[in-house]
Amino acid sequence: MLNKEELPKQSLRYARLLSIAGSDSGGGAGIQADLKTFAALGCYGMTAITAITAQNTCGVHDIHAIPPAMLAAQIDAVATDIGVDAVKIGMLHDPEVVEVVADAIRRYEWQHVVLDPVMVAINGDRLITPETVGVLVRQLFPLVTVITPNLDEAALLLGRPLQGRDELDSAAIDLLALGASAVLLKGGHLPGEEVMDVLLQRGQPHLRLSHRRIASFNTHGTGCTLSSAIACHLALGHNLPKAVKLAHRYILQAIAEGADVQTGQGHGPLNHGWSASATKKIPIGS
Repeated sequence: MLNKEELPKQSLRYARLLSIAGSDSGGGAGIQADLKTFAALGCYGMTAITAITAQNTCGVHDIHAIPPAMLAAQIDAVATDIGVDAVKIGMLHDPEVVEVVADAIRRYEWQHVVLDPVMVAINGDRLITPETVGVLVRQLFPLVTVITPNLDEAALLLGRPLQGRDELDSAAIDLLALGASAVLLKGGHLPGEEVMDVLLQRGQPHLRLSHRRIASFNTHGTGCTLSSAIACHLALGHNLPKAVKLAHRYILQAIAEGADVQTGQGHGPLNHGWSASATKKIPIGS
């Protein structure tokens, strides 16, 4: 084996993405979805795991929180050696964990940070306490590039239900008022054949992204995947509106390519690997 000193000097590196999120043992969301997205979009993925879940396509069976000190150690290990070009943040379960992440953003001066504020389960159950929500808003919203709440999460943050497309613009404005620099408010939970998301940055006009709803039962992990794709494109040098548009293009195709596949007995995952033709479909029972 050659010593490092004997190797030619490297002049290239990967775009380096760090996911700070929970682990999904079923592979459809969380850290696993983030890593698949990073790889599909040509980036190098790293992780700092906040919690371990026993989870499949039918739901979450158990959760084991990672101690804040261990989370901090994971972040420091990768940041001080490999480096970080962009960060995706998922579920943060208690105030101390939020503070660990906020401290890391400040110390390492990360410029591209996407916060997916995971607060509400698919069945409507709250996943974090009101105290944690308050700390998340105060500590992280001013530090991140963009937050990407869905309608349920936005309703929890704003303290009011959001029930129509005509409320998206005003809700995005109110979310900015909580301290965020930019908001991508996702409207996929609204009924109808057309889905609309709204991106709002401070001092910029609304950017509306609409598309026809894709019929699929396999939508587990869409929020994780979209926020990870945005982080990838920020790391690759795109501005936020362009990163969001490219991420939308990727996730819509991932949903479409996974719509005819059965994975488990519940809500299956997207086809994260469609762009690299990395996943192969075989008949069930073969």
